[in-house]
Amino acid sequence: MPAPKTPGTAEVANAAEETVQQAEKSFRELADRIEKLVKDGLETLRTQSRTYAEGAGERLETAQKYVTEHVQERPLTATVTALGVGVLIGLLLGSGRQR
Repeated sequence: MPAPKTPGTAEVANAAEETVQQAEKSFRELADRIEKLVKDGLETLRTQSRTYAEGAGERLETAQKYVTEHVQERPLTATVTALGVGVLIGLLLGSGRQR
């Protein structure tokens, strides 16, 4: 019975080179897919953040109008309320320093 033929050094080197090239190609394709997914995700995030920012700006504008109207209608009440809020904030900040 003849002995099994073992591949030569050149054949092994060629097979290894081919395997390396296939791995490099696979890694490049994977990197391209990942890059595309990240770009798509960032674009979605930009779109959503613009929507949220516009909504927040509108709500802020509405709140500003509400506060302005109430201050003009009841200036004394608004002043006392602002003073009370300032005192509470001062007490909270002051109590944190004493510890």
